[in-house]
Amino acid sequence: MTRLALLATLLTFLSGTALAVEKTVYGLNEYARLQGMDLQVAAKLDTGAKTASLSARDIERFKRDGETWVRFYLAIDDAHEHPIERPLSRISKIKRRAGDFNPEEGKTYTARPVIELELCMGTALRNIEVNLTDRSAFQYPLLIGSEALKRFGALIDPSVKYAAGKPRCTSEALAAE
Repeated sequence: MTRLALLATLLTFLSGTALAVEKTVYGLNEYARLQGMDLQVAAKLDTGAKTASLSARDIERFKRDGETWVRFYLAIDDAHEHPIERPLSRISKIKRRAGDFNPEEGKTYTARPVIELELCMGTALRNIEVNLTDRSAFQYPLLIGSEALKRFGALIDPSVKYAAGKPRCTSEALAAE
């Protein structure tokens, strides 16, 4: 191997190692604190999903000062008796699974409201987008998809659970993002 090829290989290895050092290892499941809702939930980290999903029920859109907002209740073990209101960020089109597709309806997607949410995992606090849907039939009320995982600088080790421990964010954690 020539010196130039050896140097290129070494630089590639070192840049990959440096990139990995900046990332945080999370497990297949993690505890997450929903800031502003004073709630900690178990979450499933799913690199196959693009967006994050939060379990919600009785979801309705309404206008406030000319802006579209969304009102909902968390569908998490009677976690909240009072509605939560957040500005609507956008509407997400989620691809339907084969068992969820009705050929007569003709839609291959489900439209879901999306809100921004401050989420804490370990010591990292990030603003992420979450779509609202009833996940009460699933084991985890919060699914964290690849877009949010990028914001956390996450490396996922599926052989580990709760690698980050309990959420312990400070108000300065978001500023460090």
